[in-house]
Amino acid sequence: MSRVQTPIRRNDTVSVNTGKDSGKRGRVLKVLPAKNRLIVEGVNLIKRHTRPNPQRSIKGGIVEREAALHASNVQLVCPECGKVTRIGRRVLADGRKVRICRKCEGVVDK
Repeated sequence: MSRVQTPIRRNDTVSVNTGKDSGKRGRVLKVLPAKNRLIVEGVNLIKRHTRPNPQRSIKGGIVEREAALHASNVQLVCPECGKVTRIGRRVLADGRKVRICRKCEGVVDK
């Protein structure tokens, strides 16, 4: 199984395009490049039945948590202009490769 290079990274703000959570925005908590999926905060919530584990101090019951989304179903929100955008790449004068917003040409990376 080959790794897919996704332009979205951890702590980016993304907007969901499709599915039951369409239109929601959230922060990327985890990127799973082997499956081309990501986990977004507060999006795609599932109910998980958990067994109590006193050693780890876990209470049993029904826990709600985020499930993974496919990377093609989200788009990056530009931190400068605040719009949903595609991502471009550019090499700066100091030699750094950075991601840029296609709408405002602003640098997405810190």
